[in-house]
Amino acid sequence: MKFEQDFKDALIRLPEKEKDKLLQRLLKKDPKLANQLYFQLVETRSVEELRTDVELSMEKFIKNRAIHFYSPIALMMYLRDISGMINEHVNTTKDKYGDPYLNCVMLIKTLHANREHLLNCTKYESFKLNAYIVARIFKILTQVKVLHEDLQFDFQELFEHLLDEMVEIPDLMDATIFHGLDLNWIHYRQIPDDIVAIQKDLRQRGYLK
Repeated sequence: MKFEQDFKDALIRLPEKEKDKLLQRLLKKDPKLANQLYFQLVETRSVEELRTDVELSMEKFIKNRAIHFYSPIALMMYLRDISGMINEHVNTTKDKYGDPYLNCVMLIKTLHANREHLLNCTKYESFKLNAYIVARIFKILTQVKVLHEDLQFDFQELFEHLLDEMVEIPDLMDATIFHGLDLNWIHYRQIPDDIVAIQKDLRQRGYLK
């Protein structure tokens, strides 16, 4: 929403008490903004420390859910819950490195913890989960591609671990082919320059869903 300059000037002229009341009302209605302001004004932990906290919570969640595995669809819903945790962290801290990093860790830990369960599921049962995972990998690649090259290099070890987990699950490997993901791209030097356009084209053609 774009605000006219007259409106901005009127807000500036409001008495301090009125501004305080309006700010408190706004923060109650916008938790995302409240979290951002808390991080900027009050939080004493660094972005890296908060990222580590999310990673530890995420790993604990994945481990607990793997013990009580129900189905690939249920697992996909749990991954969406974890993605919500990651999104909240990124929206609060603007952690551009942490977004692909935490998503990559999420996939590695999830595939490792649930490998035996997934190997016992049919391709039909795992179809939507595998599509979700491939779509998430595309997202990771698009985010890593725009990072500084030194930061891109940091992802190579994670990419190797991710590939190691993927090749252990044949149905997931089939899904990468079906949805147009070239495994060679899961290397920081091999991500195509037009990865965003590739991702968009695949979605328009009904893949990654």
